[in-house]
Amino acid sequence: MSSATAVRNIDPTAVDAFEERLVHALNESGMLLMLSIGHRTGLLAAMDGAPPVSTTELAHRTGLQERYVREWLGAMVAARVVIMDPGRGTYELPPEHAALITDNGAANLAVYAQFLPMAGQVEDELLRCFRDGGGVPYDRYPRFHEIMAEDSGQTVLSALLDHILPLAPELPDRLESGIRVLDAGCGRGLALMMMAERYPASDFTGYDLSHEAVDWATRRAADKGLGNVRFQVRDLSDFDRTAAPGRFDLITTFDAIHDQAKPLAVLTGIRRSLADDGIYLAQDIHAASAHHENVDHPMGAFLYAVSVTHCMTVSLAQGGEGLGTMWGREKALEYMQAAGFSRVEVHQLEHDIQNDYFICRP
Repeated sequence: MSSATAVRNIDPTAVDAFEERLVHALNESGMLLMLSIGHRTGLLAAMDGAPPVSTTELAHRTGLQERYVREWLGAMVAARVVIMDPGRGTYELPPEHAALITDNGAANLAVYAQFLPMAGQVEDELLRCFRDGGGVPYDRYPRFHEIMAEDSGQTVLSALLDHILPLAPELPDRLESGIRVLDAGCGRGLALMMMAERYPASDFTGYDLSHEAVDWATRRAADKGLGNVRFQVRDLSDFDRTAAPGRFDLITTFDAIHDQAKPLAVLTGIRRSLADDGIYLAQDIHAASAHHENVDHPMGAFLYAVSVTHCMTVSLAQGGEGLGTMWGREKALEYMQAAGFSRVEVHQLEHDIQNDYFICRP
């Protein structure tokens, strides 16, 4: 033990334990990066349910370069994701693993691995922000809406009609009869289009800051022949002043408030836009507002990392508040009350450990 270690009273057992944890984390992060590549290239999908395959066969099946496929498989074997038969020189993705990292399972966790390479693309800009302030703008994340659409497909779309909307028991019947609906921060609009298809008597509007997301959603809605849904590029920073009073019967936001430049202004605008008997349904991150209360959060470190590398910084880039991903239930309830909602219910759904669901009424 060095003299510096002795003076600082460092517990060598704790050092060894933390070192072991860091080495494990480095290996796991390597696995996550390779899962992202496997998801995007179709390698994981090609191995799902398939018999053991050679590197050449897998490369041919996916149309990829064999040398890259071979090295990727090496990473997957080292990570114990893929099993190799060294005698035959073949590789197999066990069905128990495929159930969690391909689209044929209940949830494809490889989708979330994509956040890591996306965040890594802006690391140098984030370092500048740590020194000088400000933030990294949305346009530096070209794949953000694509990834979020995949995320939404698992947490929102899979449960929207049968579990999320019925959190307000009267909503399905009202949607069936025909009401006016807004999704604020709609992204690519998948949730809105699902509702528009299911409830043709209702009228649906989506607002989002991203031209790319709105253009994509508009094209997709046209392809689907949905005449009861429209999308509009709109900055909601002044929504508290510009929202049309009483215009909508239902307003939804799906993981969209915490990264707004002015979240209270958005919530106040939502309250202003609701009819007297309207409902605001919000999905947002399940967390506590105090750091120490998130120590046992099952995804706490990951979600704080997403906050630093995206949600907080895109808000600060607009001169905003920078609430961050982990703003927490306490802060959310505080803001909803300040926005003018008199009744707020908080729900959790079994399929979604990441989010809370708020039913807010005037």
